[in-house]
Amino acid sequence: MIKIERTTYQNEHFPGLVAKLDAYLSQTDGDEHEFYHQYNGIENLNQVIIAYINEVPVGCGAIKEFNPTSVEVKRMYVSPETRGKGIATRILTELEKWAAESGYESCILETGKRQPEAIALYKKSNYQVIPNYGQYAGMENSVCFKKELT
Repeated sequence: MIKIERTTYQNEHFPGLVAKLDAYLSQTDGDEHEFYHQYNGIENLNQVIIAYINEVPVGCGAIKEFNPTSVEVKRMYVSPETRGKGIATRILTELEKWAAESGYESCILETGKRQPEAIALYKKSNYQVIPNYGQYAGMENSVCFKKELT
């Protein structure tokens, strides 16, 4: 059974999941990893989702305010051994719900072109490709998405 928990960056399981995400991204991003890593701190992420299977943390995601009407989805991760069970979709859906409850109108995010599973998740979840924003403008490996919340 999958359990979804709303929490903050101070959750005891969040840093370990993020460490696994960063290890994965250091392989997929290669030489560009340090550039991306500087924008991925977890301090002050006060809207974090942790997914558990049988009380074991297996995935996470977070949102943070991008501007007064949008949040940015950050630190999405599901452990490789539990992928394909709909966990990422559950995490993303809960983040979108939380954003809407908090008064935001849209979610934006950036992912890497070398992460086809992530791109497929966002497209399946009705995110639309947008021009690369902020620090990702001009980054060849980046693809940015946006979804209007209803």
